[in-house]
Amino acid sequence: MEAQRVLWINAGGSAELNAVAAPWHIVCRPPAAALKELQNWHFDAILLDFPLPPWTPIELLESIKSVAPETPILIRHPEATISDAVRWAHMGAYQVLSGGEEPSGLLDHLLADRTGRQAGGSTYAGPEEWASLLVGTSPAMRRVYHIIRMVGSRRATVLITGETGTGKEVAARALHQASPRRGGPLVSVNCSALPETLLEAELFGHVRGAFTGAVQTRAGRFEQAHNGTLFLDEIGEMPADLQAKLLRVLQEREFERLGSSETVRVDIRVVAATNCDLARKIEQGTFREDLYYRLNVVPLHLPPLRQRRGDIALLAAHFAAKICGLERLPLKTVTAEAVARLSGYAWPGNVRQLENAVEVAIAMSGDRLALAPSDFPLAAPARFRQDESRGPLVSLPDTGLDYEQTLAVIERSILEQALERTGGNKKAAADMLGLKRTTLSAKVRSLAPVAVCE
Repeated sequence: MEAQRVLWINAGGSAELNAVAAPWHIVCRPPAAALKELQNWHFDAILLDFPLPPWTPIELLESIKSVAPETPILIRHPEATISDAVRWAHMGAYQVLSGGEEPSGLLDHLLADRTGRQAGGSTYAGPEEWASLLVGTSPAMRRVYHIIRMVGSRRATVLITGETGTGKEVAARALHQASPRRGGPLVSVNCSALPETLLEAELFGHVRGAFTGAVQTRAGRFEQAHNGTLFLDEIGEMPADLQAKLLRVLQEREFERLGSSETVRVDIRVVAATNCDLARKIEQGTFREDLYYRLNVVPLHLPPLRQRRGDIALLAAHFAAKICGLERLPLKTVTAEAVARLSGYAWPGNVRQLENAVEVAIAMSGDRLALAPSDFPLAAPARFRQDESRGPLVSLPDTGLDYEQTLAVIERSILEQALERTGGNKKAAADMLGLKRTTLSAKVRSLAPVAVCE
């Protein structure tokens, strides 16, 4: 196998990595020389070894991405925080290492990852077992892989956001499998599925006689998740009284069962998920701001399917294989014509709706092994649909309105939301909106003041 070329950028422009696998050929350069090297030569990976004065990670990442946008970047930084790692992942970093970690093993993983993708693999991540839970190679999904890879081994609380049907529970399972707690339990609870009185007992447990019907002592979900992961789905629907109790558990990792004064301590990782705008709920006074910051230590946003259309073919094939296996049917394939039809649909129900559509298609196809466009009874394609029960998106007053100003307000709101969700990363925000980075930058300048982070 031909040696893979790695550009190692460090302050001295020289050094040696210990136990680097044979397929890697290391080229060491200081930052300025490395940027010139990137303009003339192809590299399979880049390792940034900070500190690199006067460069900051963000400045150097942006400079590298402008020259070699597809080259995976590893960052080794002795003072990197989880927030730093997430921000750099949004900018395209493959992995972030602490100062003392040896990158040779990760380079091996990266090589396996690239080899798998070149061979037509269905996922972006390398040989990690958790990666098999996720499907997709789009830039939006690559950012999801990056973040899970970086924070999986930590105990930090993760807040997963995204529309209904984007796969938040699957991402929570991947986080659990990517952690040292994978041998422990993964316990899930839907905060919107139970009334407040039952939800409190479900979370914290109760002793015998704590309330009518409590005929025996029962451990709650927090206790059940000891040494594992607790997944709190629909966290935005948690009642106000319970939010205060949850805040204490997140801070202290201890609580009391209902009807008991005995303190129970647990060692758990908490992953929460929501499809609602928690910032709006904070403004409305229905969600605690301090709880939001305690939950949102690591933000993980799952893109809607309309922003990752390149993954539709992989997802459809994945679901077809899954469903045929469960139904003990011969494997059915999705024709190119059917993929084109699926790719043109808006998918308001996201990945969950696509899975249902594939299941219907398999049932309607009879004995045929190829799924045709006619097997997918989809509504007329539409990128956006208006909810008629809520009325028009913008209400036109009888006196009229300023058309250009109204459009500017709507556009500013969309830009601000995209930049907020991507931590101010213009490249990631542009990908989310289906724009070029230069186009987004021009729009931001024309609609100033819109707060962004370069």
